[in-house]
Amino acid sequence: MPMTLLLLLCTLSFATINAAESTLTMSEHYCSNSGTFAPNSTYQANLNRVLADLVSNAYSDSNEGFFFNSSEAVYGSFMCKGDVSKKECAECVKNASVEITRICRMTNVSILWYDQCMLRYSNANFSSTVEMKPWLGGYNEENIEQPDKFMKLLNKTMDYTVREAAEHPPRIYGHRDAKFAEDIKLYTFAQCAAYLSTNNCWECLRNATSSLLSLQKGKIGGRVLLPSCFVRFEIYPFYRSSSKGKVPFLLKISAAILATTVGLTLLIYMIARHLLRGRRKRRAIRRDSERCTEEYPIIRRQISELHSLQFDLQTIESATNKFSSNNQLGEGGFGPVYKGTLPGGQEIAAKRLSRSSGQGVEEFKTEVELVAKLQHRNLVRLLGFSMERDETILVYEYVSNGSLDHLLFDPELSGQLDWSARYKVMVGVARGLLYLHEDSRLRIIHRDLKASNILLDADMNPKISDFGAARIFNTDQTQASTNRVVGTYGYMSPEYLMFGHFSVKSDVFSYGVLMLEIITGKKSSQFFTLDCDEDLLGYVWKQWSNRTPLEVVDPALCGAYSMNEVIRCMHIGLLCVHDDMEDRPTMDSVVLMLNSDSISLPVPQRPSFFFHGKKNKQAPYVLNSDQSNSKVDQSISKITSPGSLTDSVHADPGPR
Repeated sequence: MPMTLLLLLCTLSFATINAAESTLTMSEHYCSNSGTFAPNSTYQANLNRVLADLVSNAYSDSNEGFFFNSSEAVYGSFMCKGDVSKKECAECVKNASVEITRICRMTNVSILWYDQCMLRYSNANFSSTVEMKPWLGGYNEENIEQPDKFMKLLNKTMDYTVREAAEHPPRIYGHRDAKFAEDIKLYTFAQCAAYLSTNNCWECLRNATSSLLSLQKGKIGGRVLLPSCFVRFEIYPFYRSSSKGKVPFLLKISAAILATTVGLTLLIYMIARHLLRGRRKRRAIRRDSERCTEEYPIIRRQISELHSLQFDLQTIESATNKFSSNNQLGEGGFGPVYKGTLPGGQEIAAKRLSRSSGQGVEEFKTEVELVAKLQHRNLVRLLGFSMERDETILVYEYVSNGSLDHLLFDPELSGQLDWSARYKVMVGVARGLLYLHEDSRLRIIHRDLKASNILLDADMNPKISDFGAARIFNTDQTQASTNRVVGTYGYMSPEYLMFGHFSVKSDVFSYGVLMLEIITGKKSSQFFTLDCDEDLLGYVWKQWSNRTPLEVVDPALCGAYSMNEVIRCMHIGLLCVHDDMEDRPTMDSVVLMLNSDSISLPVPQRPSFFFHGKKNKQAPYVLNSDQSNSKVDQSISKITSPGSLTDSVHADPGPR
């Protein structure tokens, strides 16, 4: 057969395939009722320009997919399904730009979904936000056999799919298939809008997946379409993958020709690579150096700033008697910590990176990044560092009374912490967290607040330590997500433990657990190692709801405490551990509530997330003064109010 005819047949075959697959199927649309624009208005003119720009962009090579017009602002974007061709994408966007104005007439906010693409416009800038509404999509009506087995496979497969979509650069989608039965295969797909950051993509896909897997179970297919991302599963292939079954004979020939060409190209490349290996090595060294400079600019700058505080390894070895075991204060994820004395007499605590530590290097980078910017009396002070030979060491001020957990949970030592000292610790830690969240030059989320990370000086002033797991937020950033959850079980908030979402409210939850530990003298983690029907939060809540809150107070206090203060602190702690992060107070509100007993507090809700003995939820109670029949009832009713924090807390928290 002549080659010309062969190529013509191949071309016709591809054209037939593309024509069959490019049929547009409209899935969902959303026309907001929040507002409309007038015909022939400036808004309509700008909308027409934005839609035209989007279509033009879909046909171009840049394919950025986001445009706006600043006069009577109109923002628009499109997202083509990651596996469709450029031509299919452009045609889909072109059709959508016409159809969206017909379906959603004169509305300020509209979204149109096809199977191949999504087009939207709005009068508000959505490029830097993760939007969870409107929620579009649905499920196939047919149910699958063995639904429990199917849901287990769907959970696992969708998790792989979401990771693939979120961990790649923008416009890269994720898909995965898995065998369910002899004749049934599961197909999953996930994709984010190109303008989303990696963290925002994670957040959107996790929320979409959570909805998809929980709203209905055991269906043979379903999808969740959010403005910022979408996820879908079916038991039939609905996307293109690298393997699509049998390939036509003519296409095999074309593939063989292509493979031969690629092979020759690779051979030439390998020869050139061999000849230039020495030069490439030198370039690689220089490139790695430049990349390090770009990746850690803050760390490098701050290390330079701290040059005068850099310690010689010999000095630290001498101060700690060569890291003698007799000088060891403790050990964490970073490595062991040793007490030492510098030549001038200053006492230090040297944290030495363990060679077996899997997270020590990352912790070190984080702590160095933060050291020059965090100065507060309730944060432990980093004096400097040492990086010589194979040693990586952080040098801190020595805090004489050690960690809070060392005193609080030791039956023989807990008596040293009277109520005045415990109250002082709670207030100090709250002020330290407020500084991290609001008052420092950076917004810092600690992510591992717990009793062992609170150090006490000679005057029992608390100092928050261990910033290895901390994350830095932009000033306008409120939350983020991660697939590497770090922290301590029992202190982690529900949204962080389940979905990897963290924010200032995650630290508030940990602080609430810490408050209840300080009041009860009981360690949160001990409830998970013992055969208990309840955890610490359930233990406290049971007595609170029975109107016997003093039953949980640490016996080591021997009754020497202010009943009103104890009950108020317990109340604040319960507010901090609310399941819904939106219901938790901010740290500035917590500081104000601790410093003023005249502010009415909202009614706490039962912390059901970690509560093992879950039955029907009890409604929170409110005591009125005429119902009180004891001093405890009077104390509780005095600080209990059905109002919200936003209604009751307005004053400035005062000096910190």
